[in-house]
Amino acid sequence: MDLKEVVLKNICYTDLVYQRINKKLGISLSKTDIESLIYRTILDNYVTISKIGKNFYIKNPNNHIQVTVNSNTYRVITVDKIKGINYD
Repeated sequence: MDLKEVVLKNICYTDLVYQRINKKLGISLSKTDIESLIYRTILDNYVTISKIGKNFYIKNPNNHIQVTVNSNTYRVITVDKIKGINYD
């Protein structure tokens, strides 16, 4: 099993992270929609996963977002827009 499959199998969320993701991305999605967005983001063929310290940084240039996941618990910490991308 590769790292992407391990992350997808074990990924989990806290109630607070849903609010954080909506705020940081400037969206208003339900918990189910956020989970679907993150799943599709990680599943994409162009995604890169790097481990720095205790976190995985999962970058998806197609969705223009980076998902930060704790490498021990696989808990989503946050989602950020990739800098240098125009979202208009």
